[in-house]
Amino acid sequence: MRTGMFALALGLLSLRFLPILPSVGWLLAGSLLAVVCLCVQRGFAGWLLLGLCWACASAHLALADRLALELDGRTLWLEGQVVGLPVHSARGVRFELQGAESRRAELPGRVQLSWFDGPPVLAGERWRLAVTLKRPYGLLNPHGPDREASLLARRIGAIGTVKAGERLQSSTPGRREALRQRLLGVDAQGQQAALVALVLGDGSGIGPAQWQVLRDTGTVHLLVISGQHVGLLAGLVYGLIAGLARLGAWPSRLPWLPWACGLSLLAALGYGGLAGFQVPVQRACLMLAMVLLWRLRFRQMGASLPWLLALNGVLLIEPLASLLPGFWLSFAAVAVLIYGFAGRLGGWRPWQAWNRAQWVIAMGLLPVLLALGLPVSLSAPLANLLAVPWVSFVVLPLALLGTSLLWLGSLGEWLLWLAGGGLSVLFEALGHAALWQPAWQPPALPVWARLLVMGGTLVLLLPRGVPLRGLGAVMLLALWAPVSSVPQGQAEVLHLDVGQGLAVLVRTRHHALLYDAGPAYGELDLGEQVVVPTLRKLGVRQLDLMLISHAHADHAGGAAALQRGLSISRVVSGEPDELPGGMQAEPCRTGERWAWDGVEFSLWRWSGAASSNERSCVLLVEARGERLLLAGDMERGAERAWLAQPEPPAVDWLQAPHHGSRSSSSEPFLRALSPRGALVSRGRGNRFGHPHLQVLARYQRHRMQVHDTAAHGALTLRLGSHGEVRRLRAERRFWRDPPPSEQAPR
Repeated sequence: MRTGMFALALGLLSLRFLPILPSVGWLLAGSLLAVVCLCVQRGFAGWLLLGLCWACASAHLALADRLALELDGRTLWLEGQVVGLPVHSARGVRFELQGAESRRAELPGRVQLSWFDGPPVLAGERWRLAVTLKRPYGLLNPHGPDREASLLARRIGAIGTVKAGERLQSSTPGRREALRQRLLGVDAQGQQAALVALVLGDGSGIGPAQWQVLRDTGTVHLLVISGQHVGLLAGLVYGLIAGLARLGAWPSRLPWLPWACGLSLLAALGYGGLAGFQVPVQRACLMLAMVLLWRLRFRQMGASLPWLLALNGVLLIEPLASLLPGFWLSFAAVAVLIYGFAGRLGGWRPWQAWNRAQWVIAMGLLPVLLALGLPVSLSAPLANLLAVPWVSFVVLPLALLGTSLLWLGSLGEWLLWLAGGGLSVLFEALGHAALWQPAWQPPALPVWARLLVMGGTLVLLLPRGVPLRGLGAVMLLALWAPVSSVPQGQAEVLHLDVGQGLAVLVRTRHHALLYDAGPAYGELDLGEQVVVPTLRKLGVRQLDLMLISHAHADHAGGAAALQRGLSISRVVSGEPDELPGGMQAEPCRTGERWAWDGVEFSLWRWSGAASSNERSCVLLVEARGERLLLAGDMERGAERAWLAQPEPPAVDWLQAPHHGSRSSSSEPFLRALSPRGALVSRGRGNRFGHPHLQVLARYQRHRMQVHDTAAHGALTLRLGSHGEVRRLRAERRFWRDPPPSEQAPR
């Protein structure tokens, strides 16, 4: 039985690693073969094939429900009903529509919409909206999150921006929406948003600073409803009934164990319904059901049985759950606890068991966090040691009891006031821990190093006294394995995918330079959200030079986040006095040259520039005779000034000036430079129409290869090797649209 369940889980999990899906014909053949294998007692192969075919069939259905290619970027009038809890912010509202309909096209069953500066939107309302629709899409950078996978796992077939709309049918706030508004209106000592997250699973109101504290201390799970909260409530009910039975206060005609298990599950399901039964809550409830079933009937079969049952149950219901990082973290946490507490002799005092649990989770999840590219909190064991019981036995009971007694007025509000005070104490303590030891973003390790780290953690978690247990600590030295270095005389150029902005990392063997820092607009700071994490995962902890071409927000907006997140030796800009936040920078000086590890660099800026774009600081990089020109937003005037230099050099690669605007990339400029390729950085479907069709036509006339971050993701070039540009989207994953064979239309 256990072998068959393991094989089924392996088949279901294999979906996550497929570059492309097998065709429907192959799935039918595979399903038939699986049935034959099961009939002839080849159980492992049969269950493995059955799991894989079921997962692939589910993925085919999800992909078929995506927005049609011909509708991508079009604006349509549609009607639909708002589901879930809309997320309101200073920029507008984000919500989901289910059953969206349009007279002009067939739409996916579920779409996610953003309405900037839009009116309040409530769950249950029906709207008629003018929406610019897009296929599910996200920025794609090395070792970064994959938004397309997340959207597919949530069965969202389209995303879009609302241009106009009218409410067709009002709706009284649903139970969850009404409760959210009630909780936001109570006096919770300034912690109303955290209270809503704890009770309803809606963390949209928690500010960036608080989220950062939770990430730095590894305590995000405390505010996001997870298995811990569901299990705690079920455990309280179970413990209450068990205690009454032990004291003789439970009715003797009712067997206490079945009633304890049944009422515990009902309490968990009720809490899950209050939280909207999101995927993590579904996982937790299913796992709890398996544990209670094991407690009733199968306890003699070991703790791994309910884990396997829950894993298969979740994946059979939703095979795409394996695309979500939370799925791997939740099941891995339970698995390492089972492993870490197995085979121990003798009993432990409660505080010893609690200390052991924190150690096991911290060590056991390390290889999982590395594989997922997530930061590792070094303060998590200590923070969770104190914070988990505080939330579990003080804050959460007060919050749930206060919420259930809100109908009594002052009593419920007083309990919520106490819960808010408990949350204030929690954030105060976690803030100190985060300052003491912020989260560590390890570099992306090679496969061999990750396997060594995994082996080391498994060895370290063996029972005390096992021979060679200390070898695990030696194996963990692979955490500091050297990342791949750039050969002497070459430069690795990474053109990051930052939407409508620019950020280019140039690395030589021992030095690193960043040209522009990505865009930032209000709360959206891609310098902080994309550039800094990507550089850390690549092993870049220090920049020898950050060059900000000019002061526009799409180039300089993320610079402040770079200064906070990395050590920067020197900052240079074409507009040093105009940079945001009063940032100090040296002026760009035409003719400045230097060499790093056999790679030559030189700066240029038009002294007669009259506009910000024209004042862009231009960087020329040359490695073994191969040249790259990073041109910022220079326009025709600056291009003419560049050509007026004595013997302006030809280049091999050109960062498309001004994102491919028709005010740049003039015919004389391209003729003189004669580049073999252009690197275009732009946002997909941007309102400026970049890159312009006239510019693309010029590139085509000059037989230039066009590499576009919006169509191809991040771009990597090894300057000095005279090779080709590597497009990240060319690394196939079944949930991503295949890279276009030619430049995507604007």
